[in-house]
Amino acid sequence: MPQIHDVNIQRIQPLASPREYLEKLPAPPQIAQLVADGRQQIARILRGEDDRMLLITGPCSLHDVYAGYEYAQRLKELADELQDRLLIVMRVYFEKPRTTVGWKGLVYDPHLNGSFDITAGLHIAREFLLQVGELGVLASTEFIDPIMPQYVADLLSWVAIGARTAESQTHREMASGLSMPVGFKNGTGGSIQLAVDGVVAAQAIQAFLGVDADGKASVVVTRGNPDCHIVLRGGSRGPNYDAASIADAIARLQRAGVRTQLMVDCSHDNSGKDYTKQRVAFSDVIKERVSGNRNIVGLMLESHLHEGNQKIDERNPGNLKYGVSITDPCIGWEETTELLTAAYQALGSPKRTGTRP
Repeated sequence: MPQIHDVNIQRIQPLASPREYLEKLPAPPQIAQLVADGRQQIARILRGEDDRMLLITGPCSLHDVYAGYEYAQRLKELADELQDRLLIVMRVYFEKPRTTVGWKGLVYDPHLNGSFDITAGLHIAREFLLQVGELGVLASTEFIDPIMPQYVADLLSWVAIGARTAESQTHREMASGLSMPVGFKNGTGGSIQLAVDGVVAAQAIQAFLGVDADGKASVVVTRGNPDCHIVLRGGSRGPNYDAASIADAIARLQRAGVRTQLMVDCSHDNSGKDYTKQRVAFSDVIKERVSGNRNIVGLMLESHLHEGNQKIDERNPGNLKYGVSITDPCIGWEETTELLTAAYQALGSPKRTGTRP
């Protein structure tokens, strides 16, 4: 009889259930409260009830938890200093989408050597989020694998659905059931409508196949996520943070019957994939906001301790430069501080209608 199952599978290894990870590395009450408060504050900004700007900043991807923790320590100090005008959240990205092949992120290859030790990667990821939470820093990520939220979502205050997956029905269904605000990025080709459609789908009740806390295959039925929005990140045709593109996005959101608040990602195609041009997008969007456009409620930056990026040498992963990205190039810490401080000064004192926890 011919083999018809698992023809191209090299191996299948058991993975501990989400519940086992959560029980081994539980979220203490103070971190649970931090996450819940962060989600509420972000939701109020998205609803126009809090005039502060949401600022998502951090490494393109996390590969070194020591450098990541140092970044979080610095960010905590800056976030506290600027908190009355900016709500600052750290990018803690454990998964990276690949156009073809390449390093897929700390969860999938934590040792940077192609060993795919996912069991260790999940442990490291959850442990790092707990460390960030202990500092009092809010965390965000991008979900690529739909099972991943069961392992770490309780420690996150905001989540992105990336340009490559925003059109995916699976990811829209997943976002519909997530417990935090979710940003849908426009497609790699630049389609804003794609992201708007993602928001509409994620706000609706959905039913799909997933896993429960014990890792058992389950039918998941959602309530719909009311706190979804779009993220403009440019596309193959160029940037889309200009006033005309933002106006077009707002008009599309209005026609779809959803809230018009949106975020701008200053990296990727909005910077022409040149990290030195993130400041151009950042400054232009801040000017647009200061001029009165309250639909712009957030910004994203790719930032690390040191600027630029570097390639992985799987044979000698220990030779990497400390605090330098191994995926997209990032601006350095000094420039990050400069941009955030300039934004704080430009924004002035906001007036709030919501009550801050």
